Amino acid sequence: MTSNRTRTLTLLAILTALSVVLGRFVMIPTPTGFLTLLDAGIYFTSFYLGSKSGAIVGGLSGFLIDLLAGYPQWMVHSLIAHGLQGYFAGWTGKKRFLGLGLASFVMVGWYVIGSLILGQGLGAALFGIWGNLAQNFFGMLVGYLAYQFLVKKG
Repeated sequence: MTSNRTRTLTLLAILTALSVVLGRFVMIPTPTGFLTLLDAGIYFTSFYLGSKSGAIVGGLSGFLIDLLAGYPQWMVHSLIAHGLQGYFAGWTGKKRFLGLGLASFVMVGWYVIGSLILGQGLGAALFGIWGNLAQNFFGMLVGYLAYQFLVKKG
């Protein structure tokens, strides 16, 4: 049992580290900022290991990226937004599409709330929706393709 727990913790640590690297150092420029692959790591983990693991990797990687990027005011918001995103994305079976919808809604919605809490104003909060949606759906696609690749190769 301890060996299995150790293996699981190690895998989650590796996936978190990989998600942090993808989210912090792989940036794709867009007209409104940039897209990262953080969400790809979250979705991959959720598809491969399920809700609980997706929540852990999502929350920790979002938290750590903000720490490393110098945005400590966003750390708790990213922990919540990406943790819930990973949790809902890990739903399976008939709940899969509902879970993916909730994952997207919660992540984007929490960043709107976070912007308001941090005093950025309604305009800035609403303006951020499109970039967050793009990053979310891009990450969902890349995470799903990586998951499918691993499943077919494994």
